[in-house]
Amino acid sequence: MLQDNFQTRALIGLFADNNLRFSVTPDGSTFHDALSIDTSTGIADQPALPRFKAHTNYDNYIGVGTWTKLGINVAEYNDQACFDAATNLFTAPVDGTYLLGANLTYKTNGNAGARMQGRLVLNGVTAIPGTTGEITGTHNSETTTLPLQTLTPLSAGDTVELQGNFRSFDGYMMADETCF
Repeated sequence: MLQDNFQTRALIGLFADNNLRFSVTPDGSTFHDALSIDTSTGIADQPALPRFKAHTNYDNYIGVGTWTKLGINVAEYNDQACFDAATNLFTAPVDGTYLLGANLTYKTNGNAGARMQGRLVLNGVTAIPGTTGEITGTHNSETTTLPLQTLTPLSAGDTVELQGNFRSFDGYMMADETCF
């Protein structure tokens, strides 16, 4: 037990199971596990680490020359509630460096010369450096995929959205997988 001014602020131990746990509290009564180490494997877990995996189960229509926020409506993993499917936004819960990524798979309205573009956008305004990409090769409908990934610093409350754009034609885009 670690205390400050005679108030418990952290616990280190084997409470409730055999795993070594590090827990902290802002008020002395509500504890949050910061780290847990499995005694049988030695693998460390950060149970409060912000992370999610989500995808789209419908076609997002994207017009020509207009960056459009992509709808991502199915969260496969979102235990920390950092992704909001209603707004299609990831919100950084704390200041830190985040690994962001997405895979965009698309089909077109008949134009095999399609050029899909994608990017991750900070606070609805600024493309995050290193995340803007474009398909430059031959398109195969519903199999051509554009991967986007970067490591970037975010402040608590910053939001990240996935956007798509088509150059020189109309098409549909699906957010195959998005993970932050």
